[in-house]
Amino acid sequence: MTYFVGLTGGIGSGKSTVASIFAELGVPVIDTDAISHQLTQSGGNAITAIKGSFGEDYIDATGALDRAKMRQLVFSDANARQSLEKILHPLILSETRSQAESSSAPYVLL
Repeated sequence: MTYFVGLTGGIGSGKSTVASIFAELGVPVIDTDAISHQLTQSGGNAITAIKGSFGEDYIDATGALDRAKMRQLVFSDANARQSLEKILHPLILSETRSQAESSSAPYVLL
């Protein structure tokens, strides 16, 4: 049985530092920020839905999410933030579960 530990905290609270320490000790780390970046890169599984909801203006020249433009929108419009979350959160959860289920380690840091 694998024991899952959730690591949470605000921006700049040291989550990445703590995750790095655990990784150095051999504990698998499932990084949901990295999953989000994969989903929103060129060809990522979220790009089509993001285009559909927000338009081509939120996709950069490489075909990835224009993170700066989207950040500006979602920090000023709660409805837009919720729309983006409805696209990304289920995809992030699905990939997190997939990675978690494939681990046979005694501990996994999420």
